[in-house]
Amino acid sequence: MTEWVPVFSAAQVRAAEEPELERGVPLMLWAARAVAQVVADELVDPGVTARTGGRDLPGEAGAPIQGRLLVLAGKGNNGGDALFAAAALLQWLPQRAAAETPPADDLAIDVICTSDSAHEQGLETALAAGARLVDLDQVKADAAAYDFVIDGILGIGTTGDPALRGAAREVVAALLPAVAAGHPRVIAVDLPSGLHPDEGTTSDDVVLSASVTVTFGAVKPGLITARGPELSGAIVFVDFDLPFAEAPLTSGPVAYAVAGRPREAGA
Repeated sequence: MTEWVPVFSAAQVRAAEEPELERGVPLMLWAARAVAQVVADELVDPGVTARTGGRDLPGEAGAPIQGRLLVLAGKGNNGGDALFAAAALLQWLPQRAAAETPPADDLAIDVICTSDSAHEQGLETALAAGARLVDLDQVKADAAAYDFVIDGILGIGTTGDPALRGAAREVVAALLPAVAAGHPRVIAVDLPSGLHPDEGTTSDDVVLSASVTVTFGAVKPGLITARGPELSGAIVFVDFDLPFAEAPLTSGPVAYAVAGRPREAGA
């Protein structure tokens, strides 16, 4: 089942997020939780996001969460989203192991930083939870051994031509042959890195085509325009109930939408 949701530009999303962030609203942690849930669902049943329309998703149903993940962590907020998602997955495993009938979870997560810095707290949290840092040579050697790549390099602040440069470009280029062959699959954080958030264009073909894109706050025009549908896969919309000051540009289809803002006590 397809749902239709509002579409807002990158500038509109940034303007709506700003007062929330100033108030200390933990949008990054909410985004990470949503990414972690989608990753768990896809590890249990690859392709489920596109098939179910948000119904009967298996991540919390007790089935084993097994696989090997690679997190591409850029230096901005998208990298933080991806790193906290990795931490959430790894922190979840001990809780599941304590269940009366524990599932046979077996999850390994590697992290490669695609610039000279990363979201400091996100990286520390992911490593403390059990993720391990790898370098480009390890990624090249193990590219086809990963089940999923979590693409957290670039977000709605994408600029430059080409969009992916330096170490980020090298990492994506190293993964492209394996991704094109179908293993690993890619889960994009907010939008595939290198896709223009408003225009749906790319500087070139050094972009990882996603199986699933988990987008936050609003669906961006680039996800449904030009190359967006080709590169974004099934879109999961995480609704933060942002205070938009303007009307949406249009509406667009998603696989399903979820509430990203936790309900307040008593609500």
